[in-house]
Amino acid sequence: MSKAVRPEPQPPAPHVADSHDLIRVHGARENNLKDVSIEIPKRRLTVFTGVSGSGKSSLVFHTIAAESQRMINETYSAFVQGFMPTQSRPEVDVLEGLTTAIIVDQQRLGADPRSTVGTVTDANAMLRILFSRLGLPHIGSPGAFAFNVPSVRASGAITVERGSKKAVKATFSRTGGMCPRCEGRGTVSDIDLTQLYDDTKSLAEGAFTIPGWKSDSFWTVRVYAESGLLDPHKPIRDFTEKEMRDFLHREPTKVKVEGVNLTYEGLLPKIQKSFLSKDREAMQPHIREFVDRAVTFQTCPECAGTRLSEAARSSRIAGTSIADACAMQISDLAAWVSGLAEPSVAPLLTTLRHTLDSFVEIGLGYLSLDRPAGTLSGGEAQRVKMIRHLGSSLTDTTYVFDEPTTGLHPHDIQRMNNLLLRLRNKGNTVLVVEHKPETIAIADHVVELGPGAGTAGGTVCFEGTVEGLRAADTVTGRHFDDRAALKETVRKPTGALEIRGTTRHNLRNVDVDLPLGVLCVVTGVAGSGKSSLVHGSVPAGAGVVAVDQAPIRGSRRSNPATYTGLLDPVRKAFAKANGVKPALFSANSEGACPHCDGAGVVYTDLAMMAGTASTCEECEGKRYRPSVLEYHLGGRDISEVLAMPVTEAAEFFGAGEGRTPAAQRVLARLADVGLGYLSLGQPLTTLSGGERQRLKLATHMGEKGGVYVLDEPTAGLHLADVEQLLGLLDRLVDSGKSVIVVEHHQAVMAHADWIVDLGPGAGHDGGRIVFEGTPAELVATRPTLTGEHLASYVGA
Repeated sequence: MSKAVRPEPQPPAPHVADSHDLIRVHGARENNLKDVSIEIPKRRLTVFTGVSGSGKSSLVFHTIAAESQRMINETYSAFVQGFMPTQSRPEVDVLEGLTTAIIVDQQRLGADPRSTVGTVTDANAMLRILFSRLGLPHIGSPGAFAFNVPSVRASGAITVERGSKKAVKATFSRTGGMCPRCEGRGTVSDIDLTQLYDDTKSLAEGAFTIPGWKSDSFWTVRVYAESGLLDPHKPIRDFTEKEMRDFLHREPTKVKVEGVNLTYEGLLPKIQKSFLSKDREAMQPHIREFVDRAVTFQTCPECAGTRLSEAARSSRIAGTSIADACAMQISDLAAWVSGLAEPSVAPLLTTLRHTLDSFVEIGLGYLSLDRPAGTLSGGEAQRVKMIRHLGSSLTDTTYVFDEPTTGLHPHDIQRMNNLLLRLRNKGNTVLVVEHKPETIAIADHVVELGPGAGTAGGTVCFEGTVEGLRAADTVTGRHFDDRAALKETVRKPTGALEIRGTTRHNLRNVDVDLPLGVLCVVTGVAGSGKSSLVHGSVPAGAGVVAVDQAPIRGSRRSNPATYTGLLDPVRKAFAKANGVKPALFSANSEGACPHCDGAGVVYTDLAMMAGTASTCEECEGKRYRPSVLEYHLGGRDISEVLAMPVTEAAEFFGAGEGRTPAAQRVLARLADVGLGYLSLGQPLTTLSGGERQRLKLATHMGEKGGVYVLDEPTAGLHLADVEQLLGLLDRLVDSGKSVIVVEHHQAVMAHADWIVDLGPGAGHDGGRIVFEGTPAELVATRPTLTGEHLASYVGA
């Protein structure tokens, strides 16, 4: 009897749910993207690269991540959506396979004066609960340790409408941790009255010297002059004691000016509210200059800068107050928390320990929780945002990073790479916009956009593996293995900037001579004290042009022409050629199209739905009145001039009827920093991070000074752009300037004439000079981490 032959077992067919392993993008046209179609593998690390302005952020942030977030927001009710930021659908035909996107960008953290590292990471919230449970003496709830919560007491009658109305006497009190003197800011201000007004003049004669306070301003100057409380024709120095008190200190009072009810308030409280309630870093440059001139900030004498009330500082755990804990370096605070063994708060201690350990793991152990959030660099801010994601149990999520290695020493980049790989290994899709070859090298998949920037970019030049990129004939492929060589001869200093005994932040009584007349690079691991040394010790002002990392600010009405001051000579040239007022050629003034108010587009707010923007039908997006466009200079109207790229505009204003030397100088600086392709009227909101960085550099190059101090000028720059930046730095030095650069990029270090290396570690492990000399000496002796990495970079 024969046996039936059993067929070989077939492998099970793949489940249909496992087939969705790609993010598909078809027909993306956001900003400068030109109908981009691409497939991105899920659960892999994909790096997007390309020259600055090639469209990387437009594809990753403004298309993929934006659509993911918009679709998640749409799952909420209309009521909830009304409280959320509204986003319009990106310009793209098809987006498939999206997962929940978590965006970790380089936007600076809120620059509110009460915002600290502890408040933005929730570490302060956990510490407050810990002290409210374990602190002795016990002073109250967690709010009693919060420097943002004032103490409140009230008593009176309240009416309870239950059955018959009945008045009930009630008292209320809440204990907060805010220092009453500085209101939780840690500093108090003293105002120099001579900087606010000229007391030899009367209000009618324009006594005020405050920026923006014009004599015809209804809300500022005229409310004082026409309030009836002061004599507008009497010099301020002749005011009586009562008039002076009303002028400087009067409580808010209703007054009538030309039949309009306005609020009159003493000058000092008004200045406090309008200028001093904002963080200095967030102010416009001319406002910041006024505040620096008129106001002196000093540490609050009552709380010694801790922001906390006396009661909050008196409660302690194991001899440590919450003020002491917040002032500790986070690596030390983590060790202190680990030493606490209290079963009643065990879950809280576990979570707090994890948060503090994440700071150390990500290379921010040198910070303290009381560090103001506005003082963090872009790279530090991004890593602080990463902390809440490090221990996350989420999988199959898309993490989107914007140049996570910005501000990192080569020694720290490996640590960041390990974190990115760890997120991927959990089963997440990791999308990274990056220029550094060290991070591109760990990618599973690489996408390069380009080939150029602006209108010359917006297409996919390469898609594949890192090995394929090395062999590709693209900008990144050609420059991927580029290494700047050490200089054979270095320039000789013409002098020295002496810094003696500086102890700012973590610096330890540092003495150093920064050479002048050469390219001097100050380097060291993140948190070693570089910015503290340079910005704290090099006196800003006469002869010093400082270009820091603060982001440039501008609305959708701002563009390169307005930001650089180029529009002023252009308007004057048009006015002179046509015999009319310059204000006619401003889209924010008299020349603006009345239908769109000079914006070029008409915005329609649709409440909780995404608003719409349509090109203005009256001016067809040109932003000006038709009558203004009839005026010409060299055969072009003002809208045609603003549509020109920098290189074309330089030719236009360099010769012929349009010749304008003042405009030509600004355009030459823009071309020098590699922005020749940028349109003069392109809104600042559409520029990439690298383009903004170079635009700022071009603007500062117009300032008169012998010493240029640059803080990480390579941020956001592609390898090819760094080459151009080095040429610019050389031209500055060769023209007789002294250039001091705070930088981590090895190409800039190799190109330097002199290197000052700080370290050896970060925070209290740094703050010392560990090397001074030429790059060749640093490579030959390799005494520091920087020396090791630079030697490896140049192949020594």
